[in-house]
Amino acid sequence: MSTTTEAHGEGEERGAAGPAEGIRGWLGAGRAARRAHRTAVIHQAASVLLTYPDAAFFERLPLVARAVAELPRGEVRSALLEFCEHASSTPEMELCEHYVDVFDLRRRRSLYMTYYTDGDTRRRGHALSEIKGIYRDAGWSVSANELPDHLAVVLEFSARGDARLGEELLLRFRAGLDLLGEALTKYGTPYALVVGSVRQTLPPPQRTDVEKVHLLARQGPPAEDVGLEPYSLKVPPAGAEPDPTPGGGQ
Repeated sequence: MSTTTEAHGEGEERGAAGPAEGIRGWLGAGRAARRAHRTAVIHQAASVLLTYPDAAFFERLPLVARAVAELPRGEVRSALLEFCEHASSTPEMELCEHYVDVFDLRRRRSLYMTYYTDGDTRRRGHALSEIKGIYRDAGWSVSANELPDHLAVVLEFSARGDARLGEELLLRFRAGLDLLGEALTKYGTPYALVVGSVRQTLPPPQRTDVEKVHLLARQGPPAEDVGLEPYSLKVPPAGAEPDPTPGGGQ
């Protein structure tokens, strides 16, 4: 309160400069709110679009398309609308088969973010527990049949749970997210449009971020075939139908 009063007094002494400062602050707050809303819509839309295309996916698709259509015109809006059009015009079975083919662990196109940071090592189980703890502390629950590091789950948490903590998780997994985006683009799948849109909501990468991606691309995730203790859930093998509703039911 005292800071506001002092600023107002300084503005009166400067004449017209005072109101201009106030207007810029008000407009700045408005821009921040609009930016936060825009990011939440993008993350929620991407969360739905990155789930397995079952009946629930197709029921939610028109709602996602309408929400995306209300975003400001630009690359992200166009990319997400293009994917929505692709999903709505592709036969369901074909889209399901494509989803399973695209998100293949063996080709480093996984939606499970701790796979990139921890691979199949003991510490991946601890990482999963830590992420679940972040959700729990924020009052956000994840279904028992979902792994908390699935990108769709992280994005829904960012959109509807805690935006700040959600962004921190995305930045924590940035190298994996960037590698996934590049791999999807190289493969030529429309899912690259969705992951690319998510990446554009993050701050510009630093040189260290780029170096981490190059290192991960060269070396791959850590390897130690010990499962996901203490989690009883396992990542579905390539070709198996994944959990159809990651991120839903909160």
